[in-house]
Amino acid sequence: MSVQFIGFISHQESSEAIAPSGPVINKAWVRSVAQAHEYAGFDRALIAYGSSSPDALQIAAYAAHHTSKLKLLIAHRPGFTAPTLAARSLATLDQFSDGRIAVHIISGGNDVEQQRDGDFLNHDERYQRTDEYLDVVRKTWTSTTPFDYDGKHYQVKGNVSGVRPVQQPHLPVFFGGSSDIAIDVAGKHADVYALWGEPLAAVKETIAKVRAAAERHGRKDAIQFSLSLRPILAETEEAAWQRAQRILETAREVVGKSARYQERGNPTNTGSLRLLEAANQGAVVDERLWTEIAKLTGAAGNSTSLVGTAEQVADALIEYYKLGVTTFLIRGFDPLQDALQYGRELIPLVRAKVAALETAGNGNAVAHAPELAAA
Repeated sequence: MSVQFIGFISHQESSEAIAPSGPVINKAWVRSVAQAHEYAGFDRALIAYGSSSPDALQIAAYAAHHTSKLKLLIAHRPGFTAPTLAARSLATLDQFSDGRIAVHIISGGNDVEQQRDGDFLNHDERYQRTDEYLDVVRKTWTSTTPFDYDGKHYQVKGNVSGVRPVQQPHLPVFFGGSSDIAIDVAGKHADVYALWGEPLAAVKETIAKVRAAAERHGRKDAIQFSLSLRPILAETEEAAWQRAQRILETAREVVGKSARYQERGNPTNTGSLRLLEAANQGAVVDERLWTEIAKLTGAAGNSTSLVGTAEQVADALIEYYKLGVTTFLIRGFDPLQDALQYGRELIPLVRAKVAALETAGNGNAVAHAPELAAA
């Protein structure tokens, strides 16, 4: 099975090591970083969701307009838009982009942020709502005759959509969430389950849990796996670790002045707690998984790195591939330049190593699973 790479498109230039500046919606930046990812050979790019962020769907539409091949992954939180409307909006953009759209479902793990958008359900209730939401979204994408739905959170009568996705039978559904209830909902709905960059043993454990959940829902071998990391590359290993240290020093200053991190408080979501558990094992785990930014930010999202030469980082990614990971979401602390560097040095190398494994008959544990062409 081939390997896929996902990058990251934000509405303005920023990272843990770069303080945001300029217009909140920087059209030149969105256009440039989208085109850079396409040029660098990424398969897809993620547009994130935040309670104070610009609308991801519109950013994706702008990026799609300025690219021709790059696929877009739109982060989406159930509960703030009617599922029938969300399904039609995503299908409409899939039509305009000639089938380049996927959706990344994030139910929300931070009560404070959820409440900013008026959502006061607790953690488990949010995932129960997500389950119903995706039931309705999928029916809206696929039903050719009017359907009804009668759930606790959603009731629909006689819905039939006049717009269908280009991709059939529906858009790829990525799914995030590490709690037990999240994994169960993922087992029912996800085409691709997304993990943050944890140590190998933890990733292996989660993959096994998600596969078991999928099997309970009659979807054995139906789910692929994505892993999110922040590679830090240099010509030598020593130089890469020196670069990581410079990033950390800058990030301490940027994060220390950021209201986003100050207001976040202690994390309660399982994904962040798992990253912090990895950070408690040490600054470096599994030889080159660097956890210092996760520790600094309270694991506020994708924040662990693989540090080394391109060859060393590629070898580390291959170890995750052998566990069943077939998609890597990689983004840097210098978003534009790192994306171009990944395209020059890392992505071709990993693709070549995966091809060599497949040729040798030593593919990963999900090599027998059906290809998800749209992902």
